Amino acid sequence: MEEQPIENQDINFESRLDLKPLQEHVEAIKKEIGKIIVGQNEMIELLIISLLSNGHALIEGVPGVAKTITAKLLAKTLAVDFSRIQFTPDLMPSDILGTSVFNIKTNEFEYKKGPIFSNVILIDEINRAPAKTQAALFEVMAERQITMDGTKYIMEPPFLVFATQNPIEQEGTYRLPEAQLDRFLFKIDVDYPTLENEIQILMENHQRHDVLDFDAVIPVLNAQQIKHYQNLIKQIVVEDHLITYIASIISNTRNNANLYLGASPRASIAILNAAKSNAAIQGRDFVTPEDIKRCTKAVLKHRLVLTPEREMEGFTVEKVIEQILETIEIPR
Repeated sequence: MEEQPIENQDINFESRLDLKPLQEHVEAIKKEIGKIIVGQNEMIELLIISLLSNGHALIEGVPGVAKTITAKLLAKTLAVDFSRIQFTPDLMPSDILGTSVFNIKTNEFEYKKGPIFSNVILIDEINRAPAKTQAALFEVMAERQITMDGTKYIMEPPFLVFATQNPIEQEGTYRLPEAQLDRFLFKIDVDYPTLENEIQILMENHQRHDVLDFDAVIPVLNAQQIKHYQNLIKQIVVEDHLITYIASIISNTRNNANLYLGASPRASIAILNAAKSNAAIQGRDFVTPEDIKRCTKAVLKHRLVLTPEREMEGFTVEKVIEQILETIEIPR
């Protein structure tokens, strides 16, 4: 029997991990959110990557671009507990974490858990609360536990914080410190919709008589499935030269003349985990340089601080990140 030429042979490169169910669930989540949200594909996909990477996300955009609704709809596609906290200037740490209340019957103090004890927490306008209240999130976001009156309380997985903030409204806001920003996997910038999307938004709003039917969105994933996919993503293959590539990007931020503050090791781990999730969504069980480049901007943009000189010149962090990615040779 004559051997077939190599170009005509049917060569199948089978994935070592079964990622098809994950892809199907991701598409189902997008479809459910798409019942109400028009466009904003980048925000939705980055939020899903945050979920799969077990990381928190900060969503920034002007009022009215569906930041809060999208995060709420994503939570609705998950069969887990959801809690929404509206941050205000008079909010106290106990309003988030809970407080000890004296029980007259037992003659003892009882800990009443706050709204942070949930699976998906949406914090609306996180920069509205003062530093004392923001600091209440430090331990729970980084270590997924709370220590109250000497007792440690572990948060039930999955535990994800999605926070929104308005970039232009400065009155009555408190800037998030770098230590807290570093606890967010992503900072997702939400822009205005395109003209085509704006027309579609108006048409759909008119057809449904200005009523949002949140009940139309059904759960797609449960807590056990989320945990399974988060563990599955940890098995995605990352070649050594790609790990070096990530480290080179982070190292460049620390020695960059345009930057006053570079990225921490937490940022390099964030890029690694996000790149794995991005690869999995594409149906690949291995990471490529494109996965790394796609996630780098969202991971770094809230962690880097420009020098005062560059800031005065109108430079942006995004421009510096682009320059870094152009400078470092892409491994092949």
